[in-house]
Amino acid sequence: MKFQVRPYAYFMAPTDPRILAIHRASCDYAEGWSGEDGIRAHARAKAAEIGCVAVSPGAGAVLRTFAAAIDAKNVVEIGTGAGVSALWLLEGMNSEGILTSIDNEAEHQLIAKDAISQAGISSNRVRLIHGNSQEVIDRLTESAYDLVLISGKPLELSAHLERAQKLLRPGGLLIIDRALWNDKLADPAQHDPETSAIRGVVENLALNEDLIGALLPVGGGLLVAVKK
Repeated sequence: MKFQVRPYAYFMAPTDPRILAIHRASCDYAEGWSGEDGIRAHARAKAAEIGCVAVSPGAGAVLRTFAAAIDAKNVVEIGTGAGVSALWLLEGMNSEGILTSIDNEAEHQLIAKDAISQAGISSNRVRLIHGNSQEVIDRLTESAYDLVLISGKPLELSAHLERAQKLLRPGGLLIIDRALWNDKLADPAQHDPETSAIRGVVENLALNEDLIGALLPVGGGLLVAVKK
């Protein structure tokens, strides 16, 4: 069954300043509800230092919850960053689960490795692979993973998505971080290459008959889909 993607103007957001302030307060409350320990906060600070974006506490809590809900044992993360999302995922995964995290920046993975070590997570539960993500994904076993998180570059998203679907087992979860792309996605006036690339992927996913998904306005936006 295909669902119609309605034009952005169909969904009218409130413009009253008081309503907007209350909505913002609710979003902030939800983001802080799960809390964030010192190790994740430190990893987030390191991410800011090296110029990479980390998942928000609210988005991280969603990742942890989904990983726990499916008792994830085999997970792939495209875009290691400073290890913030890895820490959230590992907390929710099966205690014997293995996270494979891919990044083409060696410095990022060194920082992530340190954060994971500080959290007391055994090194045999994490495979940090440095290299071109598309090439690495092609070497992974198809239909073998419970969850794939994509946090890569917008212009590579379409290619990553095609490969990620092959990695997932039926019933596995596909998650795209920053799917609302700095609040640009819902603004029809935004046509820069990165926004257009993400918008195209998000709109196409709504029509993908092999996936059942939802777009969650948490953090920078999480698109979550189940492979049929």
